[in-house]
Amino acid sequence: MRIPTPPRLPLRPFRDARRAFALMAAGIGVQLAFCVLLAAPWLTVNPSHPLLVIAAVIAPFAVAAAATPWLTAVQRERFRALARVDIPRTSEGAGPRGIGTRAGRRQAVYHLLAGPLAALGGALTFLLGLVSLGAATVYVWVWALPVSWRLAQAGYTTQAAYVTAAGLAGLGATAWLTGALARADGRTALRLLGPSREERLARRVEDLTERRADVVDAADAERRRIERDLHDGAQQRLVSMAVNLGLAKVTLTDLPDDARKVIDEAHREAKEAIAELSSLVRGLHPAVLEDRGLDAALSGIAARAPLPVRLKVDLASRPSPTIEAVAYFVVSEALANVVKHAQASRADVTVERFGGILLVVVSDDGVGGADPSSGGTGLAGLAKRVASVDGTFSISSPPGGPTVVTVELPCAL
Repeated sequence: MRIPTPPRLPLRPFRDARRAFALMAAGIGVQLAFCVLLAAPWLTVNPSHPLLVIAAVIAPFAVAAAATPWLTAVQRERFRALARVDIPRTSEGAGPRGIGTRAGRRQAVYHLLAGPLAALGGALTFLLGLVSLGAATVYVWVWALPVSWRLAQAGYTTQAAYVTAAGLAGLGATAWLTGALARADGRTALRLLGPSREERLARRVEDLTERRADVVDAADAERRRIERDLHDGAQQRLVSMAVNLGLAKVTLTDLPDDARKVIDEAHREAKEAIAELSSLVRGLHPAVLEDRGLDAALSGIAARAPLPVRLKVDLASRPSPTIEAVAYFVVSEALANVVKHAQASRADVTVERFGGILLVVVSDDGVGGADPSSGGTGLAGLAKRVASVDGTFSISSPPGGPTVVTVELPCAL
């Protein structure tokens, strides 16, 4: 899985230079305020008292620890307002109690090292810009000098041309350096003030888990909608058609034999279509599962099975509809495999809940040899459906039997 990386600052040389200048100027202001806070104990201490001197030595560390959450909030707001970049908050706290955490130590490194270096670089860059601006405008302010000086320096116009060119180059370098410093400061802040690589990965995993759960819930809701549409629409029409054909068989006794044969065939086909559609509806999402729960739905499967099935369902409370649907399809598919492939004389189904786990066990006394990797058994698809809700699927089926399918599904407490 690719680990998400922090966003990049939308700053480029000579493009949106005002935002870069504002960002660096604000950073210099924040660092100056922080330096005043750190120097305040030294400015107010009386050097004649040794205890006060010791306190003044310790005080800056306490001030730095106490100011860390405030500085972090200010720096995040600086980047959000001036660079349009949101630095995500960390799950760990900083400040006096959280300074010992990894997030607190990263934030302290930024406020005590990276931030001051960025502010120093910004101050030097601004100084370069001021000097370059003065050089670039030499033809403007040189007229403020005395006339005698200009007459004495007969070649100053040629020299001023070189100075102006150097000043323009310095202004370009200032814009480029300001953008570069702003981007470097932003990347450093994103890594030190924002979540760590591990925390970003954990958040990404949580986000993907939530999205997968939403997709599973949406698919289950769509299956329920299709089941309702088939049950209330197509199935009812087939039932009505079968009833009408049955009435025709009984009432229209004077029809020719060929016509009665056609009606009999149509009636039989209608009843078979109803049976197949009923089986399809139960396979999508049985109505009894939603109305009466897992116990009643599995009882229906056991009653329809062509071999004896001993069913045990022990649930103190109903799990979520998605987990109920997965458990239902596990039992339904497993019993279908028993009937088709196992040559078994009986089967056992146990569904129990242990804390946050729904345990589903389906066993039979058949010939065994079931292989999830082989096609045609549906076991691979069953394992994928279980995995879609973070469940575990295992099967034990040695040659000669018995076959035991064990599924653990997570349930919220």
